[in-house]
Amino acid sequence: MTDNKGQDKEQASIEEQAEVAVDFLKGLVDSFGLEGEVTSRIDDDVLYLDVSGDTEALVGSKGAIMQSVLELSRTVVQRKTFGAPRMRIDIAGYGERRREALTIYAGRLAEKVKEEGGEVMLEPMNPADRKVVHDAIGAIDGVRSYSEGEDPHRSVVVAPE
Repeated sequence: MTDNKGQDKEQASIEEQAEVAVDFLKGLVDSFGLEGEVTSRIDDDVLYLDVSGDTEALVGSKGAIMQSVLELSRTVVQRKTFGAPRMRIDIAGYGERRREALTIYAGRLAEKVKEEGGEVMLEPMNPADRKVVHDAIGAIDGVRSYSEGEDPHRSVVVAPE
């Protein structure tokens, strides 16, 4: 990448990008006057960020604020390190609870489709939630899933195999 003076800039390592993201999130938590801790881990070139503590205010309805926090974090990392890894965020345990709930819901829908036939279209979801549903359906015999529509109104459809 070239900066505004014509000099080439090198992309930072994922560890350096993690430091930038953690520092940003700590500042965000402090700015909101919340009590929380920010940790990170790197797994298969994916940067996982976890904000724990009394930080539910950063989750929002159906994780909407959490998604915005992720996008802000990604932008800050891109601007400061000239690139960004794939990133996942969990705030106040919401992401894990959401994945568990979606997996259970997908299982129930799969049983309904197997018993009654037909297809079921879920509400529009963000890419991460759609992946959870696709993974859950993929582990169940007799049903399949696919996505339909355009973001941000893209939905998962569960259908017989």
